[in-house]
Amino acid sequence: MISMLQKVISLSTHSRNGLYDITSIVESVVKESGVRSGIASVYARGSTCAIMIQENWDESVQTDVITLLNKLIPHGVWEHDRQDNNGDAHLKAGIVGPSETIPVVEGKLGLSTWQNIFFCEFDGPRNRREIMVTVIGEK
Repeated sequence: MISMLQKVISLSTHSRNGLYDITSIVESVVKESGVRSGIASVYARGSTCAIMIQENWDESVQTDVITLLNKLIPHGVWEHDRQDNNGDAHLKAGIVGPSETIPVVEGKLGLSTWQNIFFCEFDGPRNRREIMVTVIGEK
């Protein structure tokens, strides 16, 4: 029988640009769902943030991601900056993308040893950011 659980999780961010590891939160939603085989969809609710699967060994990769995006898409040079001063945030979020889908295998996220799920903030700090986690599959 197919089962589904959908949950909104929230977090606060403390910098304009940053990656926040949300793997353990997503793992808890998968566990709560009871799904043994299926998928977990992780979706960032906002046009200036994103979801990324990236290495979790140390923070250097996460720092490099932010450094690369800041070099490719600098702050303060975009037409949209005249309205909200966050044109770069919209472009970064569009390139990275709002969601990731992860297989659920034997009741656990099917990530490799070095993969974690990161919420990407490009327009912080924010008191509340929302992430929709949907788990679908067989119990």
